Amino acid sequence: MPLTILQARMSSSRLPGKVLADLAGAPMILRQIERLSRARRLGRIVVATSDQASDDVLAARLDKAGVPVFRGSLDDVLARFIGAMDAFGATGTVVRLTADCPLADPVVIDETVALHLASDADYTSNTPARRSYPKGLDVEVFRAEALRAAARETADPYDREHVTPFLYRRPERFKVAGLEQAADEGEVRWTVDRPDDLDFVRAVYAGLYGADPAFTSDDVRAFVRGRPDLVDMGGDRRV
Repeated sequence: MPLTILQARMSSSRLPGKVLADLAGAPMILRQIERLSRARRLGRIVVATSDQASDDVLAARLDKAGVPVFRGSLDDVLARFIGAMDAFGATGTVVRLTADCPLADPVVIDETVALHLASDADYTSNTPARRSYPKGLDVEVFRAEALRAAARETADPYDREHVTPFLYRRPERFKVAGLEQAADEGEVRWTVDRPDDLDFVRAVYAGLYGADPAFTSDDVRAFVRGRPDLVDMGGDRRV
């Protein structure tokens, strides 16, 4: 089962501290981990955060919740991932997720991992040239050794900050696979990067979580369609 690394920090420029923002009575990052734990194809879930003082409170909260944490460079996120992979013994498949996606879909995650393994790819995502899933359901899967090669070879700040571009920008070298769905939801916004995004996911959780903590993406779609105030909240398409 692949090591799953959830990338998180408190120093978001648009919404500082968002990963610990309250969401249905718990920090947002723990609500996301709760959803990730329902995926059947994920192995150990760990959080990779920075070694800066600004992330001390995050590391402490995760430790209290029993979530394994690796701390590394704030800006060189690629190096942080390599450090987490080394610390937790990743030798095969690794899954990368970001901690601003509290509506993460376990089924989409499992399908992305399954495609990666079936296609024998070096890198697989559900955000290929034609993004078809909502922003906030992003999944990346890669071979540990492919990312280690990227870390050894690239000095490009973009590669170092965004972790995986060295892989998917080189399809002539790395085998790349992409998961798509028939629906065109590439402009749908479920990620949390702004205050209105947080308001949106709070409304979704308020409407769905109490009745069924394992609510699905289809539940989210149906709920939002029934709430005209949410359909284009913040000026973005939400369903």
